[in-house]
Amino acid sequence: MDQLAALGIARSEFDRRLRAVGPGDWDRPTPCEGWTVRDLVQHVVTGSNMAASLFAGCSTAEAVALHDDATFPEDPVAAFNQVADAAARAAAVDGAMEGTCHHPAGDFPGHVMLGFLVGDYALHAWDLARAIGADETLPENLVEAVWAEVEPLIPMIPQIGVYGAGPSGTVPDDAPLQTRLLDATGRRP
Repeated sequence: MDQLAALGIARSEFDRRLRAVGPGDWDRPTPCEGWTVRDLVQHVVTGSNMAASLFAGCSTAEAVALHDDATFPEDPVAAFNQVADAAARAAAVDGAMEGTCHHPAGDFPGHVMLGFLVGDYALHAWDLARAIGADETLPENLVEAVWAEVEPLIPMIPQIGVYGAGPSGTVPDDAPLQTRLLDATGRRP
């Protein structure tokens, strides 16, 4: 699947779960250790805003400032859609996928940054669903797209710390792909 198409699907999955968050859900814990629903949504909104700026060529210092200056939005759904629109537009600009994004974790080609964003939306859609008791099923084509990005990293995941402890080592190779993806990224479905 084309990365921009995957971005649209992943975004829709996160948006659907975000719209289901009720007033009493913001302080619920998520599968992301130490994060509440509020923390997770703040992370995704801030990450989308940072991605849009990174695709447009911002510096590492500017990206850090976007992160450090972020506050929880008054209307999380509107804020998410605004920054997700900006990120999608910036990613679609000619040359954005070949350009260098100066992320605080290092310099990455635009297409790698886009893969991170797709994964962020998809995995955090599942996290949000788990936290609020919503449908946890992700579209098969989206799971396949994210798996294609994550699978080569599996041997390194425990060392890089992005996905917690990484794979549990208990999920068989013939388990459903969504289960393997979630496990590889430190989630225990």
